[in-house]
Amino acid sequence: MLDKVVIANRGEIALRILRACKELGIKTVAVHSQIDRDLLHVRLADESVCIGPNPSPQSYLNVPAIISAAEVTDATGIHPGYGFLAENADFAEQVENSGFVFIGPTADVIRLMGDKVSAKDAMKKAGVPTVPGSDGALPDDDDAIRKMAKQIGYPVIIKAAAGGGGRGMRVVHSEAHLLNAVNGCRSEAAAAFGSGVVYMEKFLENPRHVEVQVLADGQGNAIHLGDRDCSLQRRHQKVLEEAPAPHIPDDVRRATLEACSRACIDIGYRGAGTFEFLYENGAFYFIEMNTRVQVEHPVTEMVTGIDIVKEQLRIASGMPLSIKQEDVIIRGHAFECRINAEDPKTFMPCPGKVTYFHAPGGPGVRVDSHLYAGYSVPPNYDSLIGKIITYGRDRENALNRMKMALDELIVSGIKTNQPLHQELVRDGEFRKGGVNIHYLEKKLKG
Repeated sequence: MLDKVVIANRGEIALRILRACKELGIKTVAVHSQIDRDLLHVRLADESVCIGPNPSPQSYLNVPAIISAAEVTDATGIHPGYGFLAENADFAEQVENSGFVFIGPTADVIRLMGDKVSAKDAMKKAGVPTVPGSDGALPDDDDAIRKMAKQIGYPVIIKAAAGGGGRGMRVVHSEAHLLNAVNGCRSEAAAAFGSGVVYMEKFLENPRHVEVQVLADGQGNAIHLGDRDCSLQRRHQKVLEEAPAPHIPDDVRRATLEACSRACIDIGYRGAGTFEFLYENGAFYFIEMNTRVQVEHPVTEMVTGIDIVKEQLRIASGMPLSIKQEDVIIRGHAFECRINAEDPKTFMPCPGKVTYFHAPGGPGVRVDSHLYAGYSVPPNYDSLIGKIITYGRDRENALNRMKMALDELIVSGIKTNQPLHQELVRDGEFRKGGVNIHYLEKKLKG
Protein backbone atom coordinates (compact mmCIF):
# COMPACT_ATOMS: atom_id res chain seq x y z
CA MET A 1 0.00 0.00 0.00
CA LEU A 2 1.13 3.54 -0.72
CA ASP A 3 2.64 5.13 2.39
CA LYS A 4 1.81 8.82 1.86
CA VAL A 5 -0.30 10.57 -0.79
CA VAL A 6 -0.33 14.18 -1.96
CA ILE A 7 -3.91 15.30 -2.66
CA ALA A 8 -3.45 17.61 -5.65
CA ASN A 9 -6.89 19.17 -5.55
CA ARG A 10 -9.27 21.13 -3.36
CA GLY A 11 -12.86 21.22 -2.05
CA GLU A 12 -15.14 18.25 -1.68
CA ILE A 13 -13.11 15.82 -3.80
CA ALA A 14 -9.96 16.55 -1.78
CA LEU A 15 -11.87 15.71 1.40
CA ARG A 16 -13.26 12.57 -0.25
CA ILE A 17 -9.75 11.39 -1.16
CA LEU A 18 -8.47 12.17 2.35
CA ARG A 19 -11.18 10.02 3.92
CA ALA A 20 -10.37 7.09 1.62
CA CYS A 21 -6.68 7.40 2.50
CA LYS A 22 -7.44 7.43 6.21
CA GLU A 23 -9.51 4.23 5.89
CA LEU A 24 -6.56 2.52 4.21
CA GLY A 25 -4.00 3.85 6.69
CA ILE A 26 -2.32 6.11 4.14
CA LYS A 27 -0.81 9.38 5.38
CA THR A 28 -2.00 12.53 3.59
CA VAL A 29 -0.46 15.76 2.35
CA ALA A 30 -2.84 18.59 1.45
CA VAL A 31 -1.47 21.08 -1.06
CA HIS A 32 -3.32 24.38 -1.25
CA SER A 33 -3.29 27.93 -2.56
CA GLN A 34 -2.96 30.84 -0.17
CA ILE A 35 -6.71 31.50 -0.03
CA ASP A 36 -7.47 27.81 0.60
CA ARG A 37 -5.53 27.48 3.83
CA ASP A 38 -8.81 27.07 5.78
CA LEU A 39 -10.23 24.25 3.64
CA LEU A 40 -11.50 21.36 5.75
CA HIS A 41 -9.18 18.74 4.26
CA VAL A 42 -6.19 21.04 4.85
CA ARG A 43 -7.09 21.12 8.53
CA LEU A 44 -7.54 17.33 8.68
CA ALA A 45 -4.51 16.21 6.64
CA ASP A 46 -1.36 14.89 8.31
CA GLU A 47 0.66 17.61 6.55
CA SER A 48 -0.08 20.61 4.37
CA VAL A 49 1.98 22.62 1.90
CA CYS A 50 1.07 25.98 0.36
CA ILE A 51 1.94 25.71 -3.34
CA GLY A 52 1.30 29.27 -4.49
CA PRO A 53 -0.99 32.27 -4.90
CA ASN A 54 -4.73 32.02 -5.52
CA PRO A 55 -4.86 31.85 -9.35
CA SER A 56 -4.98 28.20 -10.48
CA PRO A 57 -2.04 28.49 -12.91
CA GLN A 58 0.15 29.53 -9.98
CA SER A 59 -1.09 26.83 -7.60
CA TYR A 60 -3.30 23.86 -8.56
CA LEU A 61 -1.94 23.87 -12.13
CA ASN A 62 1.63 24.51 -11.01
CA VAL A 63 3.29 21.15 -11.74
CA PRO A 64 6.77 21.92 -10.29
CA ALA A 65 5.19 23.18 -7.04
CA ILE A 66 3.07 20.02 -6.63
CA ILE A 67 5.99 17.69 -7.33
CA SER A 68 8.18 19.72 -4.95
CA ALA A 69 5.53 19.29 -2.25
CA ALA A 70 5.70 15.54 -2.76
CA GLU A 71 9.49 15.64 -2.53
CA VAL A 72 9.73 17.69 0.67
CA THR A 73 7.10 15.55 2.45
CA ASP A 74 8.53 12.19 1.28
CA ALA A 75 5.20 11.25 -0.30
CA THR A 76 4.94 8.16 -2.50
CA GLY A 77 1.90 8.99 -4.64
CA ILE A 78 -0.11 11.89 -6.04
CA HIS A 79 -3.90 11.80 -6.45
CA PRO A 80 -5.18 14.44 -8.92
CA GLY A 81 -8.91 14.14 -8.14
CA TYR A 82 -10.96 15.62 -11.00
CA GLY A 83 -10.45 18.85 -12.95
CA PHE A 84 -7.16 20.80 -12.77
CA LEU A 85 -4.40 18.33 -13.77
CA ALA A 86 -6.40 15.09 -13.49
CA GLU A 87 -6.38 14.36 -17.24
CA ASN A 88 -3.10 16.06 -18.09
CA ALA A 89 -0.83 13.42 -19.62
CA ASP A 90 2.29 15.57 -19.24
CA PHE A 91 1.60 15.91 -15.51
CA ALA A 92 1.12 12.15 -15.13
CA GLU A 93 4.39 11.59 -16.97
CA GLN A 94 6.31 14.09 -14.85
CA VAL A 95 4.93 12.56 -11.65
CA GLU A 96 6.12 9.10 -12.67
CA ASN A 97 9.48 10.38 -13.98
CA SER A 98 10.03 12.12 -10.63
CA GLY A 99 9.72 8.79 -8.83
CA PHE A 100 6.14 9.09 -7.57
CA VAL A 101 3.04 7.03 -8.33
CA PHE A 102 0.39 8.82 -10.36
CA ILE A 103 -2.97 7.61 -9.08
CA GLY A 104 -4.61 7.16 -12.45
CA PRO A 105 -3.89 5.72 -15.90
CA THR A 106 -0.54 5.90 -17.69
CA ALA A 107 0.31 9.06 -19.63
CA ASP A 108 0.03 7.16 -22.94
CA VAL A 109 -3.53 6.05 -22.18
CA ILE A 110 -4.52 9.55 -21.06
CA ARG A 111 -3.20 10.89 -24.38
CA LEU A 112 -5.00 8.19 -26.34
CA MET A 113 -8.36 8.86 -24.71
CA GLY A 114 -7.87 12.62 -24.42
CA ASP A 115 -7.88 12.98 -28.19
CA LYS A 116 -11.43 12.30 -29.30
CA VAL A 117 -10.36 11.07 -32.74
CA SER A 118 -7.89 8.46 -31.45
CA ALA A 119 -10.30 7.57 -28.62
CA LYS A 120 -13.13 6.87 -31.05
CA ASP A 121 -10.83 4.79 -33.23
CA ALA A 122 -9.71 2.72 -30.23
CA MET A 123 -13.30 2.18 -29.15
CA LYS A 124 -14.38 1.03 -32.62
CA LYS A 125 -11.58 -1.54 -32.59
CA ALA A 126 -12.74 -2.72 -29.15
CA GLY A 127 -16.36 -3.13 -30.28
CA VAL A 128 -17.77 -0.18 -28.33
CA PRO A 129 -20.67 1.46 -30.27
CA THR A 130 -19.74 4.87 -31.70
CA VAL A 131 -21.54 7.75 -33.44
CA PRO A 132 -21.41 7.61 -37.28
CA GLY A 133 -18.84 10.17 -38.39
CA SER A 134 -15.65 11.09 -40.21
CA ASP A 135 -13.52 8.31 -38.66
CA GLY A 136 -10.70 10.76 -38.06
CA ALA A 137 -9.69 14.36 -38.54
CA LEU A 138 -11.43 16.32 -41.28
CA PRO A 139 -9.29 16.83 -44.40
CA ASP A 140 -8.48 20.22 -45.93
CA ASP A 141 -10.45 19.28 -49.05
CA ASP A 142 -13.76 21.21 -49.03
CA ASP A 143 -15.44 18.84 -51.51
CA ALA A 144 -14.48 15.83 -49.42
CA ILE A 145 -15.97 17.48 -46.33
CA ARG A 146 -19.24 18.19 -48.17
CA LYS A 147 -19.42 14.61 -49.44
CA MET A 148 -18.77 13.25 -45.96
CA ALA A 149 -21.55 15.35 -44.41
CA LYS A 150 -23.98 14.21 -47.09
CA GLN A 151 -23.15 10.55 -46.44
CA ILE A 152 -23.55 10.93 -42.65
CA GLY A 153 -26.77 12.93 -43.07
CA TYR A 154 -27.67 16.33 -41.65
CA PRO A 155 -27.67 17.59 -38.99
CA VAL A 156 -23.98 17.00 -38.25
CA ILE A 157 -21.77 18.32 -35.47
CA ILE A 158 -18.19 19.56 -35.85
CA LYS A 159 -16.04 18.88 -32.77
CA ALA A 160 -12.53 19.75 -31.66
CA ALA A 161 -10.44 16.60 -31.20
CA ALA A 162 -8.88 18.08 -28.04
CA GLY A 163 -12.06 19.79 -26.84
CA GLY A 164 -14.07 19.57 -23.66
CA GLY A 165 -16.59 21.41 -21.48
CA GLY A 166 -18.83 22.15 -24.44
CA ARG A 167 -16.24 24.27 -26.27
CA GLY A 168 -15.07 23.72 -29.84
CA MET A 169 -18.40 22.32 -31.07
CA ARG A 170 -20.78 23.54 -33.80
CA VAL A 171 -24.01 22.02 -35.12
CA VAL A 172 -24.68 22.28 -38.85
CA HIS A 173 -28.16 21.73 -40.32
CA SER A 174 -27.41 22.33 -44.00
CA GLU A 175 -24.56 22.34 -46.52
CA ALA A 176 -24.76 26.12 -46.86
CA HIS A 177 -23.32 26.58 -43.36
CA LEU A 178 -20.94 23.60 -43.33
CA LEU A 179 -17.59 25.09 -44.34
CA ASN A 180 -18.01 28.22 -42.22
CA ALA A 181 -18.70 26.03 -39.22
CA VAL A 182 -15.67 23.83 -39.89
CA ASN A 183 -13.33 26.83 -40.24
CA GLY A 184 -14.81 28.56 -37.20
CA CYS A 185 -14.47 25.43 -35.11
CA ARG A 186 -10.84 24.99 -36.21
CA SER A 187 -9.99 28.54 -35.16
CA GLU A 188 -11.78 28.24 -31.83
CA ALA A 189 -10.12 24.89 -31.11
CA ALA A 190 -6.65 26.19 -31.95
CA ALA A 191 -7.12 29.16 -29.61
CA ALA A 192 -8.67 27.18 -26.74
CA PHE A 193 -6.79 23.87 -26.87
CA GLY A 194 -3.67 24.50 -28.95
CA SER A 195 -4.87 22.15 -31.69
CA GLY A 196 -7.07 22.98 -34.67
CA VAL A 197 -7.88 19.34 -35.45
CA VAL A 198 -11.64 18.80 -35.81
CA TYR A 199 -13.85 15.89 -36.79
CA MET A 200 -17.47 15.37 -37.82
CA GLU A 201 -20.25 13.24 -36.37
CA LYS A 202 -23.94 12.67 -36.86
CA PHE A 203 -25.79 15.06 -34.55
CA LEU A 204 -28.27 13.23 -32.36
CA GLU A 205 -31.15 15.63 -31.80
CA ASN A 206 -32.75 14.36 -28.57
CA PRO A 207 -30.35 11.96 -26.86
CA ARG A 208 -29.82 11.14 -23.24
CA HIS A 209 -26.37 11.25 -21.61
CA VAL A 210 -25.57 7.86 -20.11
CA GLU A 211 -22.15 6.84 -18.83
CA VAL A 212 -20.49 3.63 -17.69
CA GLN A 213 -18.20 3.42 -14.65
CA VAL A 214 -15.22 1.07 -14.97
CA LEU A 215 -12.33 -0.11 -12.83
CA ALA A 216 -9.21 -1.77 -14.23
CA ASP A 217 -5.95 -2.77 -12.57
CA GLY A 218 -3.61 -2.66 -15.57
CA GLN A 219 -2.89 -6.35 -14.94
CA GLY A 220 -5.47 -7.70 -17.38
CA ASN A 221 -8.50 -7.36 -15.11
CA ALA A 222 -11.37 -4.93 -15.75
CA ILE A 223 -14.95 -4.64 -14.53
CA HIS A 224 -17.87 -2.27 -14.98
CA LEU A 225 -19.97 -0.89 -12.12
CA GLY A 226 -23.14 -0.26 -14.10
CA ASP A 227 -24.29 2.99 -15.64
CA ARG A 228 -25.46 6.49 -14.68
CA ASP A 229 -27.83 8.95 -16.32
CA CYS A 230 -26.46 12.50 -16.45
CA SER A 231 -28.95 14.07 -18.87
CA LEU A 232 -29.98 17.02 -16.71
CA GLN A 233 -27.43 19.56 -17.94
CA ARG A 234 -27.06 23.29 -18.40
CA ARG A 235 -24.54 24.58 -20.94
CA HIS A 236 -23.09 21.06 -21.23
CA GLN A 237 -22.46 20.98 -17.46
CA LYS A 238 -24.11 18.23 -15.42
CA VAL A 239 -26.53 19.33 -12.71
CA LEU A 240 -28.15 16.13 -11.37
CA GLU A 241 -27.22 12.48 -11.86
CA GLU A 242 -28.71 9.07 -11.06
CA ALA A 243 -27.81 5.38 -11.13
CA PRO A 244 -28.79 3.17 -12.75
CA ALA A 245 -30.02 4.94 -15.91
CA PRO A 246 -33.81 4.39 -16.13
CA HIS A 247 -35.75 2.76 -18.97
CA ILE A 248 -32.92 1.04 -20.85
CA PRO A 249 -33.53 -2.51 -22.17
CA ASP A 250 -31.47 -5.08 -20.28
CA ASP A 251 -29.92 -6.62 -23.40
CA VAL A 252 -28.82 -3.24 -24.78
CA ARG A 253 -27.41 -2.20 -21.40
CA ARG A 254 -25.57 -5.49 -20.88
CA ALA A 255 -23.90 -5.44 -24.31
CA THR A 256 -22.56 -1.90 -23.80
CA LEU A 257 -21.35 -2.54 -20.25
CA GLU A 258 -19.45 -5.65 -21.34
CA ALA A 259 -17.92 -3.81 -24.32
CA CYS A 260 -16.56 -1.14 -21.97
CA SER A 261 -14.85 -3.75 -19.78
CA ARG A 262 -13.26 -5.35 -22.85
CA ALA A 263 -12.09 -1.95 -24.11
CA CYS A 264 -10.27 -1.30 -20.81
CA ILE A 265 -8.26 -4.48 -21.28
CA ASP A 266 -7.58 -3.66 -24.95
CA ILE A 267 -6.09 -0.24 -24.18
CA GLY A 268 -4.26 -1.32 -21.01
CA TYR A 269 -6.34 0.89 -18.74
CA ARG A 270 -5.42 1.34 -15.07
CA GLY A 271 -7.60 2.90 -12.36
CA ALA A 272 -11.11 4.34 -12.38
CA GLY A 273 -12.61 5.66 -15.60
CA THR A 274 -15.89 6.54 -17.25
CA PHE A 275 -17.14 5.87 -20.77
CA GLU A 276 -19.60 8.59 -21.79
CA PHE A 277 -22.36 7.84 -24.30
CA LEU A 278 -25.28 9.47 -26.01
CA TYR A 279 -28.31 7.17 -25.91
CA GLU A 280 -31.13 7.55 -28.43
CA ASN A 281 -33.77 5.22 -29.87
CA GLY A 282 -32.47 2.19 -28.00
CA ALA A 283 -28.83 2.59 -29.04
CA PHE A 284 -25.62 3.74 -27.33
CA TYR A 285 -23.05 5.98 -29.06
CA PHE A 286 -19.62 6.54 -27.49
CA ILE A 287 -18.55 10.20 -27.21
CA GLU A 288 -15.52 10.23 -24.88
CA MET A 289 -13.77 8.63 -21.93
CA ASN A 290 -12.91 10.45 -18.71
CA THR A 291 -9.66 9.01 -17.37
CA ARG A 292 -10.26 10.00 -13.74
CA VAL A 293 -12.78 9.81 -10.93
CA GLN A 294 -16.03 11.63 -11.78
CA VAL A 295 -17.90 14.21 -9.71
CA GLU A 296 -20.91 11.86 -9.78
CA HIS A 297 -19.09 8.69 -8.66
CA PRO A 298 -21.07 8.51 -5.35
CA VAL A 299 -24.31 7.36 -7.03
CA THR A 300 -22.47 4.32 -8.35
CA GLU A 301 -20.93 3.68 -4.94
CA MET A 302 -24.40 3.77 -3.38
CA VAL A 303 -25.94 1.16 -5.70
CA THR A 304 -22.90 -1.16 -5.76
CA GLY A 305 -21.46 -0.75 -2.27
CA ILE A 306 -17.99 -0.39 -3.83
CA ASP A 307 -15.67 2.45 -2.76
CA ILE A 308 -14.27 3.72 -6.06
CA VAL A 309 -11.60 5.99 -4.54
CA LYS A 310 -10.25 3.23 -2.29
CA GLU A 311 -10.04 0.97 -5.35
CA GLN A 312 -8.06 3.71 -7.13
CA LEU A 313 -5.58 3.77 -4.26
CA ARG A 314 -5.27 -0.03 -4.16
CA ILE A 315 -4.70 -0.25 -7.91
CA ALA A 316 -2.08 2.52 -7.77
CA SER A 317 -0.34 0.51 -5.03
CA GLY A 318 0.10 -2.33 -7.54
CA MET A 319 -2.68 -4.55 -6.23
CA PRO A 320 -5.06 -6.43 -8.53
CA LEU A 321 -8.77 -5.61 -8.42
CA SER A 322 -10.29 -6.73 -5.13
CA ILE A 323 -13.58 -7.61 -6.82
CA LYS A 324 -14.67 -9.66 -9.83
CA GLN A 325 -17.49 -8.82 -12.20
CA GLU A 326 -19.75 -11.45 -10.64
CA ASP A 327 -19.33 -9.66 -7.29
CA VAL A 328 -20.88 -6.46 -8.69
CA ILE A 329 -24.60 -6.38 -7.96
CA ILE A 330 -26.69 -3.28 -8.64
CA ARG A 331 -29.21 -2.79 -5.84
CA GLY A 332 -31.76 0.02 -5.53
CA HIS A 333 -31.38 3.52 -6.98
CA ALA A 334 -29.40 6.68 -6.17
CA PHE A 335 -29.47 10.38 -7.06
CA GLU A 336 -26.92 13.17 -6.73
CA CYS A 337 -27.63 16.91 -6.72
CA ARG A 338 -24.66 19.23 -7.26
CA ILE A 339 -24.95 22.19 -4.91
CA ASN A 340 -23.22 25.27 -6.34
CA ALA A 341 -22.53 28.67 -4.80
CA GLU A 342 -24.48 30.56 -7.45
CA ASP A 343 -27.61 32.62 -7.93
CA PRO A 344 -30.44 30.15 -8.70
CA LYS A 345 -31.95 32.53 -11.28
CA THR A 346 -28.97 34.08 -13.07
CA PHE A 347 -26.47 31.25 -12.32
CA MET A 348 -23.81 33.85 -11.55
CA PRO A 349 -21.21 32.63 -9.00
CA CYS A 350 -21.92 33.72 -5.43
CA PRO A 351 -18.74 33.56 -3.33
CA GLY A 352 -18.77 34.75 0.26
CA LYS A 353 -18.82 33.69 3.90
CA VAL A 354 -21.06 30.80 4.99
CA THR A 355 -22.68 32.01 8.19
CA TYR A 356 -24.64 28.80 8.89
CA PHE A 357 -24.57 25.30 7.42
CA HIS A 358 -26.87 22.41 8.22
CA ALA A 359 -26.42 19.16 6.28
CA PRO A 360 -29.45 16.92 5.76
CA GLY A 361 -29.53 13.43 7.24
CA GLY A 362 -31.64 10.36 7.72
CA PRO A 363 -31.74 6.90 6.10
CA GLY A 364 -30.14 6.75 2.67
CA VAL A 365 -28.71 10.29 2.75
CA ARG A 366 -25.04 11.11 2.09
CA VAL A 367 -23.47 14.57 1.92
CA ASP A 368 -20.07 15.12 0.31
CA SER A 369 -19.10 18.68 1.16
CA HIS A 370 -16.21 20.70 2.55
CA LEU A 371 -18.53 23.43 3.91
CA TYR A 372 -18.67 24.52 7.54
CA ALA A 373 -20.04 27.60 9.29
CA GLY A 374 -17.50 30.40 9.00
CA TYR A 375 -15.92 29.08 5.80
CA SER A 376 -15.54 31.63 3.01
CA VAL A 377 -16.21 30.36 -0.51
CA PRO A 378 -13.50 31.97 -2.69
CA PRO A 379 -14.24 33.56 -6.07
CA ASN A 380 -11.24 31.92 -7.73
CA TYR A 381 -12.48 28.40 -8.46
CA ASP A 382 -15.42 26.27 -9.55
CA SER A 383 -18.64 27.05 -7.67
CA LEU A 384 -19.33 23.46 -6.53
CA ILE A 385 -19.62 23.46 -2.74
CA GLY A 386 -21.15 20.06 -2.10
CA LYS A 387 -23.16 17.10 -3.29
CA ILE A 388 -26.27 15.59 -1.78
CA ILE A 389 -26.66 11.90 -2.56
CA THR A 390 -29.69 9.79 -1.69
CA TYR A 391 -30.27 6.06 -1.95
CA GLY A 392 -33.51 4.08 -1.94
CA ARG A 393 -34.86 0.63 -2.64
CA ASP A 394 -36.20 1.94 -5.97
CA ARG A 395 -36.17 5.15 -8.02
CA GLU A 396 -39.25 6.65 -6.37
CA ASN A 397 -37.94 5.96 -2.87
CA ALA A 398 -34.55 7.54 -3.66
CA LEU A 399 -36.21 10.56 -5.29
CA ASN A 400 -38.52 11.14 -2.32
CA ARG A 401 -35.53 11.00 0.00
CA MET A 402 -33.78 13.58 -2.19
CA LYS A 403 -36.82 15.83 -1.94
CA MET A 404 -36.66 15.66 1.87
CA ALA A 405 -32.88 16.11 1.95
CA LEU A 406 -33.03 19.24 -0.20
CA ASP A 407 -35.73 20.68 2.04
CA GLU A 408 -33.51 20.04 5.10
CA LEU A 409 -30.38 21.63 3.64
CA ILE A 410 -29.55 25.07 5.06
CA VAL A 411 -26.73 27.22 3.67
CA SER A 412 -26.81 30.82 4.93
CA GLY A 413 -24.65 33.78 3.92
CA ILE A 414 -24.43 32.92 0.23
CA LYS A 415 -26.87 32.01 -2.52
CA THR A 416 -26.95 28.45 -3.89
CA ASN A 417 -28.80 26.55 -6.61
CA GLN A 418 -30.78 24.64 -3.97
CA PRO A 419 -34.14 26.08 -5.22
CA LEU A 420 -33.44 24.76 -8.73
CA HIS A 421 -32.88 21.24 -7.40
CA GLN A 422 -36.01 21.47 -5.25
CA GLU A 423 -37.96 22.28 -8.40
CA LEU A 424 -36.32 19.55 -10.47
CA VAL A 425 -37.06 16.68 -8.06
CA ARG A 426 -40.73 17.70 -8.14
CA ASP A 427 -40.85 18.01 -11.93
CA GLY A 428 -43.38 15.59 -13.43
CA GLU A 429 -41.39 14.65 -16.54
CA PHE A 430 -38.17 14.10 -14.62
CA ARG A 431 -39.96 11.94 -12.06
CA LYS A 432 -41.04 9.65 -14.91
CA GLY A 433 -37.37 9.18 -15.86
CA GLY A 434 -35.56 9.34 -19.16
CA VAL A 435 -35.55 13.08 -20.05
CA ASN A 436 -33.06 14.10 -22.75
CA ILE A 437 -30.04 16.41 -22.54
CA HIS A 438 -32.02 19.42 -23.79
CA TYR A 439 -34.80 19.12 -21.21
CA LEU A 440 -33.33 21.38 -18.52
CA GLU A 441 -32.30 24.16 -20.94
CA LYS A 442 -35.81 24.22 -22.42
CA LYS A 443 -37.37 24.20 -18.96
CA LEU A 444 -35.24 27.16 -17.85
CA LYS A 445 -36.12 29.14 -20.98
CA GLY A 446 -39.81 28.37 -20.54
